Amino acid sequence: MNGSSPPRTILALETSCDETAAAVVRDGRIIVANIVASQIEAHRRYGGVVPEVASRQHILTLDTVVREALALLPGGLDEIDAVAATYGPGLAGALMTGLNMAKAIAWIRDLPLIGVNHIEAHIYANWLIPPQPAAVSEPAFPIVALVVSGGHTLLALLEAHGRLRILGQTRDDAAGEAFDKVARIMGLGFPGGPAIQQAAYNATERRLVLPRAWLGDSYVFPFRGLKPAVLPRMRAAGMPPAGARDAPGTTAAHPLVGELAYAFQESVVDVLVSKACEAAQACAARSIILAGGVAANARLRDELTRRAAVPVHVPPLALCTDNAAMIAAAAFFRYHAGVQQGWALDVDPALQLDAG
Repeated sequence: MNGSSPPRTILALETSCDETAAAVVRDGRIIVANIVASQIEAHRRYGGVVPEVASRQHILTLDTVVREALALLPGGLDEIDAVAATYGPGLAGALMTGLNMAKAIAWIRDLPLIGVNHIEAHIYANWLIPPQPAAVSEPAFPIVALVVSGGHTLLALLEAHGRLRILGQTRDDAAGEAFDKVARIMGLGFPGGPAIQQAAYNATERRLVLPRAWLGDSYVFPFRGLKPAVLPRMRAAGMPPAGARDAPGTTAAHPLVGELAYAFQESVVDVLVSKACEAAQACAARSIILAGGVAANARLRDELTRRAAVPVHVPPLALCTDNAAMIAAAAFFRYHAGVQQGWALDVDPALQLDAG
């Protein structure tokens, strides 16, 4: 592999779950191309992501998104200095499609190959400059990062690029998973995050309060108990829980849905924001980063910004959900920290952030 000079322009691939994505990013910050092909419609009928369906769709779509991304770079593949791909965590079959294509491109062009931890990449979405930027500043170290997605909820301390440690993380259900489960039983459909946010926004009654998953003074996030807290209230109101395969709207028209959605969202947001602010104070952080798919939740973004004592950095909505630009950004900073993989790199569906 040709690694004589640091890469400026990186082609990155992301296939960890149900988005097939390719991006070209310069200097770890400037987005040249960021193409995402969503699979939501393919999985909606099942009420969640089906791994085999996701893998097959990646195979069908990946070549197209790579070509679309390279078409936005004047010199195409000739201008690429390195290739990056997610190698974990995620669905094994889905990860293989992206990593194997990245290896093939890097091998043919004799380019450096950089493997990226998907969770770390969400954090680095905060360093990306949108195509039409406002005033974008880099987060100041030390940083507390709150990563909230369908599979992960965690707090991490970044002391510098390449120096990261976990403060606390999901013990059972991640916040995004809890959103999906509660939305499903209320008949709001998949994905649950946007559906619950909309139902909460439309709520006419906001008196109901659900339990908070504090778990003492730790930074652990146990959200599994929220679904059992919602079910008795539904049954008491004569609302039968919807099944995974029920069409959206089965119970969504019930007047209690908005109030329940609001109470559930407030419960999750309160815990996430409180823990992030406590961690920032305890670690003397100079900034807080919010990242991951659930970072698109408007209530979470607003409340964290309102309550934090230090500046809060949140990616644009398009960079909160899975995309390849964040993979390229993480790869750029990892390479400059001395990280580069060989051809033996394999997928690691259970990859931990500390190891990535």
